[in-house]
Amino acid sequence: MAFVGVAFVGVVLVALTGRAPALLLLGLVAVFLQPTMGTVLIWWLVTLCAVGLDLLLALSPRQLVLSRDRVPQVRLGVRGSTTLRLANPTSRALRGIVRDAWQPSAGARDDRHAVTVRRGEHVALVTQLTPTRRGDRRADRVTVRSVGPLGLAARQRSFPVEGAIRALPPFTSRKHLPSRLAILRQLDGRSAVRVRGAGTEFDSLRDYVVGDDVRSIDWRATARRNAVVVRTWQPERDRRLILVLDTSRTSAGRVGDMPRLDAAMDASLLLAALASRAGDKVDFLAGDRQVRARLGGASRKTLLGDLVTAMAPLEPALLEADWSMMAGAISALSRRRSLVVLLTPLEPAAIEESLLPTLATLTRHHRVILASVADPALASMASDVSSTSRVYDAAAAERTIGLRKRTAEVLRRLGVHVIDAEPDHLPIALTDHYLLLKSRGLL
Repeated sequence: MAFVGVAFVGVVLVALTGRAPALLLLGLVAVFLQPTMGTVLIWWLVTLCAVGLDLLLALSPRQLVLSRDRVPQVRLGVRGSTTLRLANPTSRALRGIVRDAWQPSAGARDDRHAVTVRRGEHVALVTQLTPTRRGDRRADRVTVRSVGPLGLAARQRSFPVEGAIRALPPFTSRKHLPSRLAILRQLDGRSAVRVRGAGTEFDSLRDYVVGDDVRSIDWRATARRNAVVVRTWQPERDRRLILVLDTSRTSAGRVGDMPRLDAAMDASLLLAALASRAGDKVDFLAGDRQVRARLGGASRKTLLGDLVTAMAPLEPALLEADWSMMAGAISALSRRRSLVVLLTPLEPAAIEESLLPTLATLTRHHRVILASVADPALASMASDVSSTSRVYDAAAAERTIGLRKRTAEVLRRLGVHVIDAEPDHLPIALTDHYLLLKSRGLL
């Protein structure tokens, strides 16, 4: 049924269907037979009376009862759905259209539903949602248009019906998890790692073979068995990993079609999944000038679910990061020596102003890694000198790259390991460095 116009009458919103102008045009026949002004006025009056009667007979939307089922969480880009329930407790039938409106980034499809609800009945209206942005995507309003029995006009009213769908981080880097777990299995004792020194745990005793480190010989066991016996070691388990996500203004920049914050989340999820499989405890902290999310003491079975739920509503704040406050929050999470991973852009001005003064304290108590999302556009811009204007762009890009390298070198002198990689490679580089530390017993 086509609607040709909407108007306010008092506080009631009125919509006219295509039948109303058709009825008005039908009066041309009467005017042709009796071409007088009186005929025109009479037909106008007949049309207005018919429209008014249709409005009076249309069921008032105010008498309906609307509710919404709980909307489940989905990964970003995955389709979900919402169910709106409409009940008609009146003695008349409802015939019309119901629109379940959502904010554009919720990706609502087929949100207009033609309905006929008899008295005492209820219907369930399902709208498909495919969020295009991470976070909580909220419902706007539900608009009910109740058409009269003549089909000339309709009453319309909008109602606030609460609802939200939470789009979780997509975790696209999970495809790299099986290969990293295979490496981990070689480090955690299933394939014995013969390492000696601090930061490793005793695994078992076995007979000495040529090539073994003589420092691994267990002389007491050798004396008891009358054969040379060596100790084997495995990487330490139950270590602590603290992921710190920067949500300040520098994380709002986009690299390709992805915000830096989302790329950092993806890398941290892969590292958390690997570390939990390795038997390490993983804590999470996100903030800028205040703590936006905190997760500590999560069990290994629920860690990933808890992490993506904590990350989902996070958005960059147009504020500078307060790293002294964040350092205090890190200390509150754990006072024992931990591996602290700072997921923050390698922006020289922001790092020199706030992060550098607090690094001395952090590196004194923890092993610190700074993981930054690099922009591949900088390298391509620096190499493009095909025109005069692009030469200036290349010079600016070279200067930016030079400043980032200088800042990274300053951080390394303070004992911070810097990983600056593009979004697709950052998760791999970060987990590989974690495995390297694990294999050397440096966690």
